[in-house]
Amino acid sequence: MSPMTPHPSRPRWLTVGLIVITLVASINLRDIAAWAGWTVPGRPMPFGGAVVDNGLGVLLALAVAAWLLRPGHSLVRAVGLAGTGWQGPAVVLLATLPCWFGLWWLGGVGTDWTWLSLLMLAVLFPLAEEVIFRGVGFIFVRRQMRWPWWPAALLQSAVFGAIHWWSFGGGGGVALQVLAMTFIGGLVFAALCSLDRDTVWSAVVLHVSLNMAWNVMQVSETTAIGWQGNSLRLSAALLAVLGLVALRRWRRRTECRQR
Repeated sequence: MSPMTPHPSRPRWLTVGLIVITLVASINLRDIAAWAGWTVPGRPMPFGGAVVDNGLGVLLALAVAAWLLRPGHSLVRAVGLAGTGWQGPAVVLLATLPCWFGLWWLGGVGTDWTWLSLLMLAVLFPLAEEVIFRGVGFIFVRRQMRWPWWPAALLQSAVFGAIHWWSFGGGGGVALQVLAMTFIGGLVFAALCSLDRDTVWSAVVLHVSLNMAWNVMQVSETTAIGWQGNSLRLSAALLAVLGLVALRRWRRRTECRQR
């Protein structure tokens, strides 16, 4: 069997093209509709447009995954939404604590955030991105389409980075830094999914915790995009990966003893 085997009844070019189009279009459906002359209104509430964008993106990604799903397979498992226990997410959450402390040390707790903004920016939107890019764009591509690790990881990371780059103006300077950091972030999130038994939950915890830290703490823009901010992000990612590597080894030793 080829290492990039698609659904047995779907041509390879179709499955690959669908995945790429889905990732690119996912959270930009309203913009694409506007470009085509159609208006898709947002919800009449704060962040209403982004709520519709992310909701439609998740529905599109899951619909495409369901159509490409191999017969007899579970969609929930295929996109990494099944549970594997609390240990992985807990280890990742602990790995983000130094970042929280560092941001508090650099700027303290901010006062301009609201519970609604935290719910949207730090919980729901990161969750939607993980379902789309890591659940469908990585885990599904690995488990169902049988892609090797690196092509699957690089594809979703490249699209993930490009979308964020475009949202920051698509130019140089800050936008390029956002591209680099989100591309690296996409690879880290993919690694966490693989290390935690092909599920998205450890990646979700890292994404949510870091987004929440950056929204709760008051840090200047210079610090946020400077070496301090990037060092805190990268150190949290490294600690999360190392923590899950250690957890996976512990799990394997435990399973061997029980046999």
